[in-house]
Amino acid sequence: MGTAVPSWAVTGDAPGGRRARPRRRRRAGAWCAGLLFAAVSVVAGCRVAGTDGMTPVPQLLAFLPWLLVPAGAGLLLALVSRWWTGMAWGVLLLGLLAWHIEPYGTTGDPIGLPVAEVRVLTSNVEFGQGTGALIEAVRREKPDLVFVQECPPSCDAALRGRLAADYPHRRAVEGDGSRGSVILSRFPLRATAGVPATMGMPGAVADVRGHSVRLQLAHPMPPLPGGIGLWRAELDAVRDAVAADTRTPTVLAGDFNATQDHAAFRRILDTGLRDAARLAGSDRAPTWPSPTTPGFGAQIDHVLVSEDFTVRDARFLDIAGSDHRAVVAGLTLHGRG
Repeated sequence: MGTAVPSWAVTGDAPGGRRARPRRRRRAGAWCAGLLFAAVSVVAGCRVAGTDGMTPVPQLLAFLPWLLVPAGAGLLLALVSRWWTGMAWGVLLLGLLAWHIEPYGTTGDPIGLPVAEVRVLTSNVEFGQGTGALIEAVRREKPDLVFVQECPPSCDAALRGRLAADYPHRRAVEGDGSRGSVILSRFPLRATAGVPATMGMPGAVADVRGHSVRLQLAHPMPPLPGGIGLWRAELDAVRDAVAADTRTPTVLAGDFNATQDHAAFRRILDTGLRDAARLAGSDRAPTWPSPTTPGFGAQIDHVLVSEDFTVRDARFLDIAGSDHRAVVAGLTLHGRG
């Protein structure tokens, strides 16, 4: 007479086994949700606290809106896992992220009557590789002021040779690779000291139809691992240069290697400057890396202006050969008094 074998011994579904597996799956889902929430919480916490923290927080802050994806995935996992504490955590994170995705900075009214129209273009040409495409864009867009970053000697020579007739005035910091920078102008320029930094940040004062306008090119070092201190120090140097004179109308443009979600960049805006893209309603339009824009990226290229300017429009141009999109802003200068 054979011994009867319970069916659960064959199938492995011991009494309670069917209930144990869902519990294990829910536990695993809750752990995954917790890991996602923890990672996003560190970045969101630094954003709330007004600090850029340390690597990898500054790098992740550049893509703050995209953190909605892991936060949303974590909330879904918490819901499926019936982890009620996690669901509350996820809702809180999504709320914090949504709050801080809102544009930063003021949109105050100009303080005088219009006196001049000024068109500005800024472009990082990636070690000069986008020089030819930039020259074509300049001829097409006809800006009054052109700010060029990562312009080595070959780039500088091309700009001199092909744009000198239209832009007879210039200020430059010469250098190889990413160190060279140039400001081209239709208006007469008077030299200023600029901002000393690893990469060139020249400055000038332009005579715009009898009105002095301070020009400053920005190109601090990127927030590389191990180089966060230098990145922050160079952004602070740009901020100090702006804060030293808040009476002269100012245009500060370039590749800031920072977004509105970086505390070091917001300190520059706190001097009273305003982002032209933000005033034109394009504060989240990505400019880098260009192969993934406009679908994905970060807005690290900016045209910042003092309250003496209103913004007519702001557009973004693809520059072949460069990993940055150019920014073109139409400005109106208002007189004081």
